[in-house]
Amino acid sequence: MSEGDPFKPLTVRIRDACRMTGIGRSKLYELIESGDIEVIKIGRMTLISVSELEAFIAAHRGVNSARRH
Repeated sequence: MSEGDPFKPLTVRIRDACRMTGIGRSKLYELIESGDIEVIKIGRMTLISVSELEAFIAAHRGVNSARRH
């Protein structure tokens, strides 16, 4: 990365994924357990790719408003 490029992580830990998405910790673990969100395990560390989170949010954008109509 050049000095002018903003830093964008490839992966984040659970706590940061919750902060980024607004999804609670319990709900995020439910989504992981159901396979809706894929994780990367490195030893005891659980990581989620930022692109995985972005894809999940994009796929669910407008779902609730579509149900109301």
